[in-house]
Amino acid sequence: MSDETIVEVPEKFKSIVDAVEKLSVLDLAELVKVLEGKFGVSAAAPVMMAAAGAGAAAAEEKSSFNVELTETGANKIGVIKVIREITGLGLKEAKDIADAPPKMIKENADKSTAEDIKKKIEEAGGKATLK
Repeated sequence: MSDETIVEVPEKFKSIVDAVEKLSVLDLAELVKVLEGKFGVSAAAPVMMAAAGAGAAAAEEKSSFNVELTETGANKIGVIKVIREITGLGLKEAKDIADAPPKMIKENADKSTAEDIKKKIEEAGGKATLK
């Protein structure tokens, strides 16, 4: 049994495929170069574009986020309470964060946790961003 993949060739391409099958590896490489020159394309371009598309999708699907307090807002005490709840810090440390934004509140949180933290900060009157 061979490792050869069986591909059904449409009738309109059968003669071309038969001719290509008879070419040596060197002749086939030369044919590829001629076709690339003739049509101004690269045989590697579709692969490169697919890889670039996958890279962009991977960049969009970020798995960990940092939550940064950007503004304390008018309800500083409420924001301090949320910071204490999230971080487990003492009152002084949480107040120091609230007094000098922008400050990182949580690092390497998953998306849902980061969004929950941001929501809590905003409900308390502050502003936060995910990075």
